[in-house]
Amino acid sequence: MNSKLLNKALLLSLITIIYNVAEGVISTYFGAADQSLALFGFGVDSFVEVVSGAGILHMILRMKKLNEINIKERDKFEKTALIITGVSFYVLTVGITAGAILNVFSGSHPETTTAGVIISLISIATMYWLMKSKLDTGTKLNSPAIIADANCTRTCFYLSFILFFSSIIYQLTGIGFIDAFGSLGIAYYAFKEGKEALEKSKQKDAAISCDCH
Repeated sequence: MNSKLLNKALLLSLITIIYNVAEGVISTYFGAADQSLALFGFGVDSFVEVVSGAGILHMILRMKKLNEINIKERDKFEKTALIITGVSFYVLTVGITAGAILNVFSGSHPETTTAGVIISLISIATMYWLMKSKLDTGTKLNSPAIIADANCTRTCFYLSFILFFSSIIYQLTGIGFIDAFGSLGIAYYAFKEGKEALEKSKQKDAAISCDCH
């Protein structure tokens, strides 16, 4: 077993968790302050990703402990993390959708989406690097589980683009419902992530990938 590569996978997992915590705090703060539902929902999504990341971190630590790259089954902790993740994403989907509908009918719109533009650009760069690094590490280790985690990171990459386009279009045009539409895009991916997490929690194979395409 290549311990150096496995340590790299562990480091990438830790970076993912730390980054998502920071992104969640900053995004929800500015989302609430600027009244941007898309940015606020993006921030809450980041917090849910922390729970998912904890499951991945636990799995990699288990690989190191067992001295085994290709772990075949998830343990109780990983399954519990997936269940919490799935339910949280479903709750987030309902909350964002309801908020978007309310904002459209009430005519509410953000004061500014500058923070959304900046945060999304940072997230696009970070998630792309994490995605490519995890894929490279998983491929070199021949670990389907780590490759699956890289594929899941692609969803965060897509979400960042949704936030960017909704934020920049609103910033340039001032059209109020653009932020609501952006938040619905985030809700769509949150629903997909929730469904995938709950499906994976019922499957024993630890290498099942996300359907992120």
